[in-house]
Amino acid sequence: MNKCINKALFLGCLLLAGLLTMPGSGEAAGVTVYKDGDKYVKMGGRIHLQYLNEDVDGGETTDELFFRRLRPYIEGSIHKDWKGKFQWDMGKAEGDNELAIKDAYLQYKGFEPVTVTLGNANFPFSRELLTSSNKQQLVERTFVGDHNYGTPDRSLGLHLSGGVMENKLTWGASATSASIDPDHNKLDFDSPVNRNSDFNDGWLVGGRVDFHPMGELKMEQGDFNRDKIKATIGVAAFTWSNDDDNNTYIDANGVATSTSKADVDSVTGFEISGALRAYGFSADAQYNLFNVETTDGAYTGGLYEDGETELTNMAIEGGYMVIPSKLELVAGYEVQDADHYAEEWTRTSLGLNYFFAKHDIKLQTTYRMGENKDGVKDNDLDELFVQAQYVF
Repeated sequence: MNKCINKALFLGCLLLAGLLTMPGSGEAAGVTVYKDGDKYVKMGGRIHLQYLNEDVDGGETTDELFFRRLRPYIEGSIHKDWKGKFQWDMGKAEGDNELAIKDAYLQYKGFEPVTVTLGNANFPFSRELLTSSNKQQLVERTFVGDHNYGTPDRSLGLHLSGGVMENKLTWGASATSASIDPDHNKLDFDSPVNRNSDFNDGWLVGGRVDFHPMGELKMEQGDFNRDKIKATIGVAAFTWSNDDDNNTYIDANGVATSTSKADVDSVTGFEISGALRAYGFSADAQYNLFNVETTDGAYTGGLYEDGETELTNMAIEGGYMVIPSKLELVAGYEVQDADHYAEEWTRTSLGLNYFFAKHDIKLQTTYRMGENKDGVKDNDLDELFVQAQYVF
């Protein structure tokens, strides 16, 4: 057994020993600290303490212990049908950004069955992205839910959502502002409230529809309710266009000025996804397709060839509750391809989740084996994640 696995097992045992001394409790959803009729104030948060060990094929093994997420939030209302919420992340702070703004919005539910949200919130694309990080089976999201590879993250603007037929049909639509990191190895969406100075700005419009024939299957992974069968299928699409306010890697003649950065001109995205929950077994599958153009129509590098790329992501992941609501065995397989890749980038994951109080208090371990990282042949990377989670 290699040094990577030995270290992760040792840390996992320490975390498990500590967590086993903690009492179990019911699933939490924030703590209401004040309530008077329609007026209320709720506070909550998530703590994700993660150990990561990376073993590069032919290179050195590195490891670190850090807060993957450290997110408090405050939510409240002083008027019927209105709500405000803001959430920030101190685990993601980097450079001059001491805090990363996550949810920050006002919401109105008086137009039943439509909910109107104005502010910084999740864009309605990718079932896996819309599934909270608190409720994922694998420690880290796969390609299809990763904002680094085409899936929009939170964006700033107008968001609408609703459901009909007792929520057997749910939908969402948004018109927002979103930014993209011009790093040519990624298609990294971010909110303009957290953008770096060289991010491209633009307008993002899109929506999704999900059909749940046996009743709504909420955006969470794992099957704790073993006596019901539920399934869903969803489709989504979006388009993003650069508003040309912040192109920093192109000259007056339209030629890229960097060999590692490419200003993005436009992106269109499509998703089809599905999920099944039955008798302790859960499965999620998703396919994403992105067509991307750079401002320099001849740029080649990273994802791009001759100023464009067709980026595809596919993932399937599942799990089975070996001990109902306590111990879950999980696995996943994902593939990414792009026009300029020499080989498909693949990742295979195996893991175990131990639940002390469903998704509120859990310990996760995932071992992810990657081949041809960034589309480079034989550029392999194995990663081992151990994460302790507390949500209140």
